[in-house]
Amino acid sequence: MRRFTLAVGSSLILAAPLVQADVIGLGASVNYWDSDLSGDVTSGSSSVDVNDELRLEDDGNANASIYIEHPVPLLPNVRLAYTQVQQSGSGTLSGSYDGVSAGNVRADLDLEQLDLTLYYEVLDNWVNLDLGLTVRDFSGELRVHNAAQSSLTEADAVIPMGYIEARFDLPLTGAAVGAQGNFISFDGDSLRDFNVYGQYSISLLQLRAGYRQIAVDYKDGSDVFDVEIDGPFISAGVTF
Repeated sequence: MRRFTLAVGSSLILAAPLVQADVIGLGASVNYWDSDLSGDVTSGSSSVDVNDELRLEDDGNANASIYIEHPVPLLPNVRLAYTQVQQSGSGTLSGSYDGVSAGNVRADLDLEQLDLTLYYEVLDNWVNLDLGLTVRDFSGELRVHNAAQSSLTEADAVIPMGYIEARFDLPLTGAAVGAQGNFISFDGDSLRDFNVYGQYSISLLQLRAGYRQIAVDYKDGSDVFDVEIDGPFISAGVTF
């Protein structure tokens, strides 16, 4: 297993935050993500197209997050987020893949990530800007099998990523628009995860709708995941 490394510099402004929350704030949300998958998975010298050959279809998404913000200037705020994407399908291999012969197959893909994000509020008014660092525990599994043969392709890593969120509040309306992202690129591997959204808040309730994309290009030994997951999402949350 290989580990990403990330040099955290002054561009992330982690050592000297400019603004923090005036009071302690808590929030949590869950969302539904209508995602599509495309790309290739490789094991050794064989590769398979997850869309054209495996015909993977959305089987279930689990997405949730929780955060805490506080007024202590030198300590970062904390956000936890969990994402799981499961897709299954029946397709036809055009050639053999990792010991599974060409022909009709069944496939199951499971991508899972748990994020711990430490961030600072650099701006906190009608323009909001958060900068920080995310540590992502990422795992991916692709199972391909027919009546007599089976294959398991895996990737597993703990990845440090840059984190940024910008939001623009429309005064006196409860509405806002924003974008949020994590990213890293190192030694030929890369991972990016971003979303853009519109938001409406009323009392403690916070509603969002937007678009999210995750792009993974990661090699773990001889196994390579080069896939993209994207689509619209809606979420509901509470803030205190």
